[in-house]
Amino acid sequence: MTVTDKFLEGLPKAELHVHHVGSASPRIVAELAARHPGSPVPTDPAALVEYFQFTDFAKFIDVYLTVVDLIKTPEDVRLLTYEVAREMAEQNLRYAELTVTPYTSMMRGIAPEAFCEAIEDARTAAEKELGITLRWIFDIPGETGLAGADETLRVATKIRPDGLIGFGLGGPEIGVPRPQFKPHFDAAIAAGLRSLPHAGETTGPETIWDALRVLRAERIGHGTSAMQDPALVDYLGEHRIPLEVSPTSNLATQVVASYDQHPLQAMVEAGLVVTINSDDPPMFGTTLTNEYAVAADLLGLDNAGVGELAKTAVRVSFAEDSLKDTLTAEIDAYVAANS
Repeated sequence: MTVTDKFLEGLPKAELHVHHVGSASPRIVAELAARHPGSPVPTDPAALVEYFQFTDFAKFIDVYLTVVDLIKTPEDVRLLTYEVAREMAEQNLRYAELTVTPYTSMMRGIAPEAFCEAIEDARTAAEKELGITLRWIFDIPGETGLAGADETLRVATKIRPDGLIGFGLGGPEIGVPRPQFKPHFDAAIAAGLRSLPHAGETTGPETIWDALRVLRAERIGHGTSAMQDPALVDYLGEHRIPLEVSPTSNLATQVVASYDQHPLQAMVEAGLVVTINSDDPPMFGTTLTNEYAVAADLLGLDNAGVGELAKTAVRVSFAEDSLKDTLTAEIDAYVAANS
């Protein structure tokens, strides 16, 4: 049975690897750019489609940071967060663990207390008004080194907004060794946060090993290079460490040359736990719904198979058990009604 767009659009979904700023659609970015003239970011949503074209991962980071520069006030943070939630809810996302980088906003003059208040206000409003539950993963922007790590840890453990569940590490991998952040992850874990770093997106398996052995990762963001190391594949499978896979992201940043060359199928055939995610969806011209379509095609899934993939994301999330049970039941009922 062919999986239709209509089925995928209505499927209740959870997402575990999606970025706060990177989820700003052309509509949202254009509104922010209009608020703050003088930015290189176009104010025309159509022009933004061309602006979001990347020759490599480094170019993506450059463009990403120009969008971060548009977020200058707590009101901007609140607008961004609520409007991202609105667009997620339109895809029938019911739960999302949003990777948030408070330090980049702090560098632009937003007090961390005001930043946290803004995202929390948007989170509670989105849950009440849009029916989507948001949780936060505060990540270190790796390019800022130990200074960024120190401040991210401080905000995560001292201010600690109610929606915070995890501690991560994003940004470029090349030239940013993972072991330097061990004390920060140890402290975050001791404070009850989950270790959820990016690893193995633009570098090889050793970065993933560092995330596992040194940062004590419970899930791996991307893990695209994992299949290059049979011992790592065995470890990930034995310990049931989920990989947060984002196929179109990897294509857009030229980590892989084509969908056909993406390791997703090999990961599944090796028995690894995978979840499907959109990463920075508008910047990559995708949505979570589209990523499920890509996965269904690459893996040859029918509606039931897509439902199992959706339930995996719920199962390996850090949602409370009652929400997991509710979402799992909703997915089962939806698949049954569309079989």
